[in-house]
Amino acid sequence: MIVARAWAGKRFAVLGLARSGAATVAALVTAGADVVAWDSDATRREGLDGVAIADLDTLDLAGFDALVVSPGVPLNTHPLAAKARAAGVPIVGDIELFAQARAELPPHKVVGITGTNGKSTTTALVRHICEAAGLPVLMGGNIGLPILGQKPLPVGGVYVLELSSYQIDLTSSLDCDVAMLLNITPDHLDRYDGFDAYAASKARLFAMQSDGNVAIVGTGDAASRQIADSLAGRATLIDADPALDQSRWPALQGPHNAQNAAAAITAARALGIDCDVIEQALASFTGLPHRMERVATLGGVTWYDDSKATNPESTAPALAAFPRVHWILGGRAKGDDLDACLPHLGHVARAYTIGEAGPRFAEVLRPHVPVAEVETLERAVKLAAQEAVRGDVVLLSPAAASFDQFRDYEHRGRAFREAVEALA
Repeated sequence: MIVARAWAGKRFAVLGLARSGAATVAALVTAGADVVAWDSDATRREGLDGVAIADLDTLDLAGFDALVVSPGVPLNTHPLAAKARAAGVPIVGDIELFAQARAELPPHKVVGITGTNGKSTTTALVRHICEAAGLPVLMGGNIGLPILGQKPLPVGGVYVLELSSYQIDLTSSLDCDVAMLLNITPDHLDRYDGFDAYAASKARLFAMQSDGNVAIVGTGDAASRQIADSLAGRATLIDADPALDQSRWPALQGPHNAQNAAAAITAARALGIDCDVIEQALASFTGLPHRMERVATLGGVTWYDDSKATNPESTAPALAAFPRVHWILGGRAKGDDLDACLPHLGHVARAYTIGEAGPRFAEVLRPHVPVAEVETLERAVKLAAQEAVRGDVVLLSPAAASFDQFRDYEHRGRAFREAVEALA
């Protein structure tokens, strides 16, 4: 695991003992810190060695060096966050602890990747390119295993971190050798005082950088362009290049993946990776589960699982990627509109709406495309299978969260795969 001698003898309160919280506790205890931890789930409080278990609401936080919270804790509303601020106790996350530990790690580089959409694919792609180049590499942050629970890399290693705005909010000293912002569209606004505050959270990734380190910024939206302008010319600007030949990269189709690829290429070049290696890695990349993942081809109809597209902005480029689409969408909506998707409805042969948002989405789409309100994913798959013809694509790209009918987007994606496999 990754530890820092700087934590020895300090007192930490840790709220949340899921994967990243448990890894954080283990790292702090190993380093010789005094740790008090709590989780509302009693099963997570079991089997932790060297740590005191106590409800943090009952403690005086003034004697602690930091309150460590998971990114899921809403800093704007959680009473413990307000209590820590009142006591003058820093509120941090595991990414900030990683940043503090960097001075004791073998010489390495960090690539930090943020954005509303595309960051998981881009993070995995940068890791894949590093692996193809023979570099020691780890992927962490908002994807993969908790970063503190992983074995430190040898000299010359690259840590590739997917960073949500929540994680950036809990970080103050992460100086990325390469920092990347793909895009900013409205999301998670329940956690921020408006869209500008959400965008400002993303911009902090660059504010933490030293002069001379690499900044990469997408130019596909006004908020990102404004951040690029604020960087006084030190940003490398990227966007989907219409001249880019994506036919060589099977898992990187669509305009959104053109931007993801351009960003990853720019980062890889900044790391000194040879262009031929980059090209070979782009061709061999297989993509991520539930993100434009090809599930099957049955009778000439190809089925794609894009369950990770939980807002209209992330669904729109998936619709643009194929000429004739049977589109399954719906769930728990993050808003009432599908505006980002409307320019691409010429690609939609029929829409099949499911879940809580089904009736509203059907109302929005009906003036533009044929719509079937089918309520459930299983019914959508069965009806699409009857109506799609050879050469068509059936696309699950919900433009909504999954929590009305599924545990998470992964559960929804697996249910889609199972329904498709049942057709064979």
